[in-house]
Amino acid sequence: MKDAIGGLSDQIADAASDLGAAAQEQAKRGLKYAREHAGANADAVVAAASNQVGAAASAAQSRASSLADTLEDAVRERPIPAVAFAIGLGFLMGAIWRR
Repeated sequence: MKDAIGGLSDQIADAASDLGAAAQEQAKRGLKYAREHAGANADAVVAAASNQVGAAASAAQSRASSLADTLEDAVRERPIPAVAFAIGLGFLMGAIWRR
């Protein structure tokens, strides 16, 4: 169970990292467009957007880590309801996947 929680924690952190990377890539494309069409103020816009994307990615990763810690604590305190919830969630995901 601990390995499963650790794996889930890693998946959440990876997802947050991927989300941050995707946001950065989207911001880069938008900034490239802004540079091509905006002129002198584009560099300031690029710097501000880059800082905001970096902060958002960092916040997402921090939240994912916090969520994983909270989830691990909940499973340790109440393992049977946690396993029942996981089974129910798996069943629901399987039912949705089939459609």
